[in-house]
Amino acid sequence: MVGESERARKLVSVFRLQVRFADLDVNRHVNNVAFFTFMEQARVDWLKNTGLQTTLKGEGPVVVQASCNYRKAIPFVEAVDVRLYVGPAGRTSFPTYYEIVSTNDEDCIYADGQAIMVWTDRGAGASRPVPDELRALLA
Repeated sequence: MVGESERARKLVSVFRLQVRFADLDVNRHVNNVAFFTFMEQARVDWLKNTGLQTTLKGEGPVVVQASCNYRKAIPFVEAVDVRLYVGPAGRTSFPTYYEIVSTNDEDCIYADGQAIMVWTDRGAGASRPVPDELRALLA
């Protein structure tokens, strides 16, 4: 059953990357840790493109929870698309959702996951309300 938050999610970016030899494990498929790196790369790319990775005031998002559901092994020769979705913001946090898919077959989903982001004052290390500019992008 799909939760209310997942129904409200919105696709904001598709980030393509080539699997590198360094991403492989001894079994010659992508190591489970690399899946989190793929999601991180997609998220940081999107945030940089919005100008919200780190603001002039020194604020930005940090990951407070992340998960990944591994569906299929990613072979070395594959390039993948990371679909990044967002959901509505709370007071200081917002959800992000990911699908890692084959570039050759969009129905081939290697993994899906999520990360909860909290907007913070990086200097103070304290949470802050999600800024209106970001809130508008998430709506």
